[in-house]
Amino acid sequence: MAPAAKKPQVKKNAENINTRLSMVMKTGKYVLGYKQTLKALRNGKAKLVIIANNTPPLRKSEIEYYAMLAKTGVHHYNGNNIELGTACGKLYHVCTLSVTDAGDSDIIRSMPSETA
Repeated sequence: MAPAAKKPQVKKNAENINTRLSMVMKTGKYVLGYKQTLKALRNGKAKLVIIANNTPPLRKSEIEYYAMLAKTGVHHYNGNNIELGTACGKLYHVCTLSVTDAGDSDIIRSMPSETA
C-alpha cells in the first residue's frame, strides 16, 4: 500500500517542475545545451541548472563541478532528454538547461530545497 501512495507524489512533483519550466520558457531567460550551460556557469549568470537523467556521466560530473564552484543549484530532472525537451516546449532533445532569469516562475526558490 505504501508504494501506491508514493506514486502520485512523484507524478505531482514531475507536473510541478514541468509547469514551472513552461513558465520560465514563457517569461524568463534560459540557455539550452551543454556548451551554453557551461558558458553561463563560468560567467556566473546561471541561477539553476537542470540535468536530464540520461546525461553522460562525464558531462554530468563536469556540470556539477562548475555549478559547485559557481554556488549554483543543480536539479536532476526525473526524465530523459526527450522528456526534458518536451517539458521545455521544444521538438528536440535537451540534455542540460540553465535558468539565468526565472521571470514569473518560482523555480529557483523551490528547486534547491528539493535536490538537497
